[in-house]
Amino acid sequence: MTATHDAIVLGAGAAGLMCAATAGQNGRRVALLDHADEPGRKILISGGGRCNFTNIHTAHDRYLSQNAHFARSALSRYTPSDFIALVDRYGIAWHEKTLGQLFCDGSARQIVSLLLDECAAGQVEVVCAMAVGEVSHADGLFRVEAGGRTFSAPSLVLATGGPSIPRMGATGFAYDLARRFGLKVVQPRPALVPLTLGGDEALFRDLSGVSADVTARAGKTAFREAALFTHRGLSGPAVLQISSYWRHGEAVGIDFLPDRPREWLLATKRERPRVALRKVLAEALPERLATALCERLGGGGELGGMTDKALRAAEARLADWRFHPNGTEGFAKAEVTGGGIDTAGLSSRTMEARTVPGLYAIGEAVDVTGWLGGYNFQWAWASGKAAGLAL
Repeated sequence: MTATHDAIVLGAGAAGLMCAATAGQNGRRVALLDHADEPGRKILISGGGRCNFTNIHTAHDRYLSQNAHFARSALSRYTPSDFIALVDRYGIAWHEKTLGQLFCDGSARQIVSLLLDECAAGQVEVVCAMAVGEVSHADGLFRVEAGGRTFSAPSLVLATGGPSIPRMGATGFAYDLARRFGLKVVQPRPALVPLTLGGDEALFRDLSGVSADVTARAGKTAFREAALFTHRGLSGPAVLQISSYWRHGEAVGIDFLPDRPREWLLATKRERPRVALRKVLAEALPERLATALCERLGGGGELGGMTDKALRAAEARLADWRFHPNGTEGFAKAEVTGGGIDTAGLSSRTMEARTVPGLYAIGEAVDVTGWLGGYNFQWAWASGKAAGLAL
């Protein structure tokens, strides 16, 4: 069989669209295949429908991987400024929200349209609503059976992501193919995901809907953002961030009052001995949360009636309140997948498999997981660009 294309890209998400557009505009004949009924479905729901398309603070150390330096090469060669320039060229208005997160002023559909226009400029054949069947490799060609057609090419790109958000059609398909071709896979796990609480801590579920600005910690890693109590446990940006670092059986520490100096409760006691602890906490935290914390601290009375030792103990606990999650809400609620195709088997420059010439893996399918806030999209653009240029 002769090649029908120069490259087949499986997965029309962020990374696959970028890869296909780049290769197509470099003169390659590219087929972009996806089983979903339209391209970029995860892009469309991201950022509340406005797509948090990059983060201006992108750096390789804001990504988790067994190889901490793997993402450095691609990220340094395609930066947030590069993608911003592309967005600007299409006249898409955007704004910075917080912590370097960039969003469309309008709709995430603008980003999908941009990428499809880029694919069209490269004469990419985009085929959606086509379930992929048999994938084989022989005589220097990859063959993909899909929708009654056979696509063949000397290069195949795995860009089908991970199993997070299965309602969007996400699966572990990329891992199955990678293993078939002899690549190792780092155990996939839910990342950027809410944590669940059980036992005595389930009492905090009564606070469902209450949020506060906190510092969340797991091990030596900490994030300062909002935490949200839910009917199942803990969520919000700070908790989603720390969930990527948390491992089952470990505690998560929450500093409910990260701006307070040491011994602030003793100072308050000297200045306002008649004020109740609950009132002091309610001045800085939502009242329901202040009441719940005060009840668990066992200090409902006036500060003047509490010993300095008791106040120091209360202060210490408020600064490092230990929760012991019994799990996460799983791939169904995970924004991304941790783990994935082992980077040890890939070139950091081209994303090509070291032992299977012509096979590439990019985006979320790879063991590279970014922080919350546009970092994973930037990895998709950067890894897609790296592979697209190498095809």
